[in-house]
Amino acid sequence: MLYLWVKAFHIVSIVCWFAGLFYLPRLFVYHAQSEDTVSKERFSVMERKLYRGIMGPAMVATLVFGIWLLILNPGMFQSGAWIHAKLTLVVLLIGYHHMCGAQVKRFARGENSRSHVFYRWFNEVPVLILLAIVILVVVKPF
Repeated sequence: MLYLWVKAFHIVSIVCWFAGLFYLPRLFVYHAQSEDTVSKERFSVMERKLYRGIMGPAMVATLVFGIWLLILNPGMFQSGAWIHAKLTLVVLLIGYHHMCGAQVKRFARGENSRSHVFYRWFNEVPVLILLAIVILVVVKPF
């Protein structure tokens, strides 16, 4: 029963983390398009609060509950290569998360050098990673 509770909280944490991973780059798009100081400051505040207040805690919770699931079910490592591929994608997602954090800081300092078009494409990265992770977990193709 404990395993199911931990799994439920892991899924909720993932949803919260991905909500931020989907929305923050969208804020970057709008921030890159803004021209007035008031808008730029407003987007910087929104980005900082989303990153620190939601995304950071959600990522930590996702990792804690995910590690807990592996501790409760260590045999999962013998269930196939899909778990190793999934964990590799999680590491890439953590890297993406930190890239977002670095960009939040650049925007706050007024040092953004990228266009809104870049952020529109950047916004697609977590979608692709989520798609791959869900397929790996549900289908277990290898």
